[in-house]
Amino acid sequence: MGSNERHAALGRAWRSVNTRIFEQSSATLRADGGETDVVPDTLIVASNRQPYRHRLADDTTSQPKIASLEDGNGSTLSISVDEPTGGLTAGLDPVLRSVGGTWIAWGDGNADRVVTDEDDCVAVPPDADDQYTLRRLWLSEEAVDGYYAGLSNRVLWPLCHDRPDLVSFRPTDLAWYRRVNRKFAAAIRTHATPNAGVWIHDYHLSLVPSYLVDELPPGTTLGFFWHIPWPTPDVFESCPFGRELLVGLLGADVLGFHLESYATRFLECVDRFVRSAETDRSERAIRYDGTATKLVASPMGVDTASYERRARAGDRGRWESLCEQYGIDPTCDIGIGVDRLDYTKGIPERLEALEQFFENHPDWRGSFTFVQKATPSRTGIPAYDRLGDRVRRRVERLQARFGTDTWQPVVYTEDILPVADLVALYRRADLAIVSSLCDGMNLVAQEYVASSVDNDGVLLLGTDVGAAEVLGAHALLVDPTDTAQFADQICDALTISNTEVQSRMRAMRQVVTAHRLEAWMGEQLEYLAQNPLESGHRPENHSSDRWHIPDSIDQ
Repeated sequence: MGSNERHAALGRAWRSVNTRIFEQSSATLRADGGETDVVPDTLIVASNRQPYRHRLADDTTSQPKIASLEDGNGSTLSISVDEPTGGLTAGLDPVLRSVGGTWIAWGDGNADRVVTDEDDCVAVPPDADDQYTLRRLWLSEEAVDGYYAGLSNRVLWPLCHDRPDLVSFRPTDLAWYRRVNRKFAAAIRTHATPNAGVWIHDYHLSLVPSYLVDELPPGTTLGFFWHIPWPTPDVFESCPFGRELLVGLLGADVLGFHLESYATRFLECVDRFVRSAETDRSERAIRYDGTATKLVASPMGVDTASYERRARAGDRGRWESLCEQYGIDPTCDIGIGVDRLDYTKGIPERLEALEQFFENHPDWRGSFTFVQKATPSRTGIPAYDRLGDRVRRRVERLQARFGTDTWQPVVYTEDILPVADLVALYRRADLAIVSSLCDGMNLVAQEYVASSVDNDGVLLLGTDVGAAEVLGAHALLVDPTDTAQFADQICDALTISNTEVQSRMRAMRQVVTAHRLEAWMGEQLEYLAQNPLESGHRPENHSSDRWHIPDSIDQ
């Protein structure tokens, strides 16, 4: 049996197991916590990363097996599903579960094709009452290398995180980026209906809005949310396709950023590099080639109720199991860091500060352990591989200098941890460090606060993390590049009074609750349902040269 026939046979079996179809909700939450009927008739979300990934399961798979299927050859295969555990997908999954609709994303799991139907769709999450449709797109290895590893993460990511020195541009990557963005645009067109809300996410898909500018049904509103920092014009000037990127985003009706400063930088870039555009700073609006784009700044939150519920429901046995598994002395004060292995996250600088802390304060040796959870990311890109080696060497140095037979100064793991384990660590940790060198919102800071239901943790927050604008008044702020100051703040976090700890945490929990995911979701959906500048995005007239790319570039 060929691979296509095998996929088809397994797909038919899967659909006999999982046939529930999502029901679209007609209401969501307003920013004030009440309900509103102001939502698009249909919601379509598009992002690079998918919220759920199906995998062929074996005895080593940590996720529960959700189905057993016959492969047509008499063999039984088990399938598991990886659920979102953080970042964009974890933030947006509750949105789709709340309002229903379709999520379009790249399918990268080895059982993804097995479970989809003839239209490449599958209902997620499995066996839930509040399902939605996941439409998967299939990308070749060449496309992934050019579009994702290449243009997205060797050009846009370092550029937007103030590391133009790490930009590595290959012209073929731009060609692949355009092709994949067109593929996403075509899928969106397939699912869009009149009065739909299309919500595109992040830097992987920046050209999609202009590919759709005259291709969607009447009344459709096109939103785009940029989840990472936006660079200053001086840094953006080194972008090898800068004007094309800006024009691509100007195809959106609503363009969202986490912070006002990012929106301001975008306006400044348009002023400098798209001279024919008209910008209105007071209205936060840009008019270009017959369309209008409204800029909005709205910091994304987390599902606070979910983290609180998990934290309160957690049992002591889970914490004890983690201590046993990783050799953590449960009598120690505990610090925690949860990051991708990315050069923007400041992990080496954090470890350097910890080394100086233990050097300056020997009385804390044996009494404080820092748990660093690091998730390997974008392996194969030299900058990431070098970072991983650097972090591991730094951890080994700390262990060699300060560790004993019974105590580790740093417990380092790259294991995949279930959300319940992360929440147990969050709740138990006396302090958490989020010290990125440059970052967008960074939801880990808010996850920690939401999980600190006992009000007994301290948050150390880098000054260039987006969350600092939301939580900075009550966190301890650190400059990750100032090792001495950083080390002093770690000491302060461990020695401030319980009264101050609880006062700071209560204040942060109030802020995180006010900025919870539901509030952000309600605000964004209202923008999608009621375009603040125009009644419906589709312009009847726009110049044909808005988007002129020779076809040969994209072959």
